[in-house]
Amino acid sequence: MEVSFSKEIEALRLGAGDTFHGEGILAITKGLLQSGVSYVGGYQGAPVSHLLDVMVQAKPYMDELGVHVEACSNEASAAAMLGASIHYPLRGAVTWKSIVGTNVAADALSNLSSPGVTGGVLIVVGEDYGEGASVIQERTHAYALKSSMCLLDPRPDLGRMVEMVEHGFRLSEQSNMPCMMELRIRTCHVRGSFECKDNIAPEISTRALMSEPAGFDYMRLAHPPVTFRHEKLKGEERLPAARRYIVEHGLNELMPGEHADLGIVVQGGLYNALVRSLQQLGLADAFGDSAIPLMVLNVTYPLVPEQLADFCVGKRAVLVVEEGQPEYIEQELATLLRRRDIQTPLHGKDMLQAAGEYGVEVLATGLATFAAKWLPGHSLDSAQGWLDGNKSRRTAVAAQLAAPLPNRPPSFCIGCPERPVFSALKLAQLDNGPVHIAADIGCHAFGTFEPFSMGHSILGYGMSLASRAGVSPMMNRRALSIMGDGGFWHNGLLTGVQSALFNGDDAVLLIFKNGYTSATGTQDIISTPDDESKARAIDKLQSMVAENQTIETTLKGLGVQWMRTVHTYRVDKMRATLNEAFTSDYNGLKVIVAEGECQLERQRRIKPWLASLQQRGERVVRVKYGVDEDVCNGDHACIRLSGCPTLTLKDNPDPLKVDPVAVVIDGCVGCGLCGENAHAATLCPSFYRAEVVQNPKWHERLLHEWRTRALRWLQPSQRVAQTVAPS
Repeated sequence: MEVSFSKEIEALRLGAGDTFHGEGILAITKGLLQSGVSYVGGYQGAPVSHLLDVMVQAKPYMDELGVHVEACSNEASAAAMLGASIHYPLRGAVTWKSIVGTNVAADALSNLSSPGVTGGVLIVVGEDYGEGASVIQERTHAYALKSSMCLLDPRPDLGRMVEMVEHGFRLSEQSNMPCMMELRIRTCHVRGSFECKDNIAPEISTRALMSEPAGFDYMRLAHPPVTFRHEKLKGEERLPAARRYIVEHGLNELMPGEHADLGIVVQGGLYNALVRSLQQLGLADAFGDSAIPLMVLNVTYPLVPEQLADFCVGKRAVLVVEEGQPEYIEQELATLLRRRDIQTPLHGKDMLQAAGEYGVEVLATGLATFAAKWLPGHSLDSAQGWLDGNKSRRTAVAAQLAAPLPNRPPSFCIGCPERPVFSALKLAQLDNGPVHIAADIGCHAFGTFEPFSMGHSILGYGMSLASRAGVSPMMNRRALSIMGDGGFWHNGLLTGVQSALFNGDDAVLLIFKNGYTSATGTQDIISTPDDESKARAIDKLQSMVAENQTIETTLKGLGVQWMRTVHTYRVDKMRATLNEAFTSDYNGLKVIVAEGECQLERQRRIKPWLASLQQRGERVVRVKYGVDEDVCNGDHACIRLSGCPTLTLKDNPDPLKVDPVAVVIDGCVGCGLCGENAHAATLCPSFYRAEVVQNPKWHERLLHEWRTRALRWLQPSQRVAQTVAPS
């Protein structure tokens, strides 16, 4: 039973006269349909996963409109879809996560930007930057600059965001340039409302097909010698056309203020945080009206020189609020001012921190420096008091703690099928010595945290096997590469497996086969089991990943000769298989497929089914694990080997023992890893397995009654023994 987006899909059906209420990323999705988009593709990833997930589940409605939706295997394949808009008047949109997705798509984007587009193109990028990010700290801006693509950065207001989607397509068509729209995490999740328009069924669609292909036009190819002409067109025609559209339709917003001799140029996506910071300094009122004039750049590339020059001329000083580094906007603005001999002092990174997310406190600190220099008569006491108060509150909280809070590193989900593999790998390294481990992007990256702390590099999604190519020939011991099935299909098959086979590398590859692209929201992939397999698995209360052998078949077809498939929860067998791979006489690529279904997906299927059985009064059995407190020796090796959140400590009930004992708390899903670890590592035999039976049969009730009576019969003698023993 997958995550349902039924409410979100209904919101997509809203029309003229209706009011949309919800998150920013869903508003963007609605904006695509209001713009008459013909095709949508992409690769999921926070903070834009919602866009593609909702579109995929809304396929029946997309079919009604004639919109083609495709969940792509990676960002490169998504960007390549946009080739449809080179020749044809098709509006196309694709989406992916931040700079890491743009890096993967770079080849296709460069070859798209060179010939330009006829139909409007919009690339929605989840700009995952700042403290809440999960990726490298770079921005998309550089790609817009180098490939001459328009870059939209809309003010985080749902109405304005939807308008920028509609303008983005038109801007792309007017300038023949692809448009990118960067949406920060806060922008994607900001909530609000806007007045809807009717969705537009595209003129050319899956319901209104083209009769003939476009005629051959060599100028539409990204191929020398016409690429040299393309480069001239970018500067002579496309950029001027884009700038004209930006000015004529007021895409950038000028907001006046009483201190007209000062100004702030701000990226649209930072507008909300900026206004809140100005309020803290007493430079904006409760309605968000700023005392300092603002130039809000909803389009951050291309900049319009005349527009910015007019804003800056005659001012005593201008502050550029641009998140991240290098300061592309600040540098370009400085250049265009000097070329026009405008000597307005320009501030930016000299007053604001160079890197990191521009939250309210960070912006307020920089703005206070700007105001102190250029508004000496303005009192900053309240702002300084607010900043000092924040600092003193943090200091006070820290002082009240008896000791620093313990680290709580991110971890696998309870019952995750990937945790036992790292337990087995920990044991295998005891047998063979430390090995170089090339880690990868995905849930398995949690293995880099304690208690496992494994992984020497992460160089891209599905790139682990390729990243060890320069290490393993120089290493006395075989290196290990780890990737998930999502990474395998995303990039690992070609960049890793094909390359290792071609070069005859002596490598070990461990593939986590959990049946989904789990780290991005458990989306389906080609090796996801079908619905029939899932239904059979419910009846048997088991994982059903084994029924899909796509990965194994593909590897055999490529020529992999040494391959083992092992159930992830069999720690002892996984340990033995890893040992075999590290010590085998076979000189070539060795692949271990670690098979175990994503526990989140499994529980989404199992829990509703068990609840329905219980409501009908049918027999339900749940497996629980526990620790015998009398047997537990208190060395906690079991915890260090698994790191399961439900395996923790409690005070020893024996007053003569000091060490706390292990305990399994509520939340255990009965995966059995604790017992498997105890067996594989020969730990103390303190774990027990219990079955909790709800709505038991008559003979089970009778057996339980006899057992209870037997225990009661034994209890008096135990009490006598306990009374007599001390004397």
